[in-house]
Amino acid sequence: MTGKVSAIVYCEGFFGEMDGKTANGLARHSDKYEIVGIIDSTKAGLDAGEVLDGKANGIKIFKNTFDALEGTEDSVKYFIYGMAPLSGSFSSEDSSVLFYAMEQKLNIINGLHEFLTDNKAFIQKATECNVQLHDIRKQQNSNQRNVFKGDIFKVKCPRIAILGTDSAVGKRTTSVIITKALKALGLNTVMIATGQTGIIQGAEFGVPLDALTEQFISGEMEKAIFDAWETKHPDIMILEGQGSLSHPAYLSSCFIIRGGQPDAIIVQHPPKREKLGDYPDINMPDLKEEIELIEVFSKAPVIGITINHENMSDSELSQTIKDYENKFEIPTTDVLKFDCAPLIKKILEVFPQLNDKTA
Repeated sequence: MTGKVSAIVYCEGFFGEMDGKTANGLARHSDKYEIVGIIDSTKAGLDAGEVLDGKANGIKIFKNTFDALEGTEDSVKYFIYGMAPLSGSFSSEDSSVLFYAMEQKLNIINGLHEFLTDNKAFIQKATECNVQLHDIRKQQNSNQRNVFKGDIFKVKCPRIAILGTDSAVGKRTTSVIITKALKALGLNTVMIATGQTGIIQGAEFGVPLDALTEQFISGEMEKAIFDAWETKHPDIMILEGQGSLSHPAYLSSCFIIRGGQPDAIIVQHPPKREKLGDYPDINMPDLKEEIELIEVFSKAPVIGITINHENMSDSELSQTIKDYENKFEIPTTDVLKFDCAPLIKKILEVFPQLNDKTA
């Protein structure tokens, strides 16, 4: 064990899919929790890593909470709700599962917009079972009232934002992988989380932006970065993206750019996705147009492309990487199938001062 607290993640019917992105992310990476099981009856018996990336990671998928608790050797303390439905609310089935989890003495981690601590029935049950309810968005929202002040211009290290063409395309995963790679070079690197999953994973700095009142989002983005700068004095920061700049339903990318003032952008794109994830009647944006929009809005260059390989064969992926590099003349890769070495090389070229700080 690593000293992390053990947790199981509930993701019924959606593990490995778009609405299971919180569970997907936790199965790949967590600094805070030791994920010892995923609950999804449709994939019970499989290995979570095999489902996500074709590589076993030792995290088993279980049929239900009972099986998960019976099938793990660890003393599980936390039950994490691992789905991110567009509604932002629990179903009646979800509520029953959460009640059962509390009866099993599990503390509940909730990243939805619906707060368990606003529900009398959940509060009473938690009290009876002597467990705690953690509403990630509510906890962050309670004191987040900072407006933009201009402190971002006091931050003297490069900031790279990982943006995308849609929600749930892998921006957070790419952010984590690039952050690890930069740290491996000896660079003091900080990732700024901007969503509930990054916070649950244990990011030291960040805030779930879509839980905030619009007036304060840019200011809170700025504050997270400035706090990281004053605390860690990093060589470089990676800013996790949300949604997409062109997406009609989400505004977070706008505030990440405004509050974070990135010096460069990396764009994540799923070439085979034809419609926006939660909006089957809306076409995906054209990658070239999205890049142009980002560069005009941010006044920062797009220096790399990362591909989400959903529904792509290996040959299609390899050809797409070649095509994008020829078309856009910037490094392109799939950080899960391959690695992020071309992106790291480009980052060091764009910010040559970092070369003097590598190990």
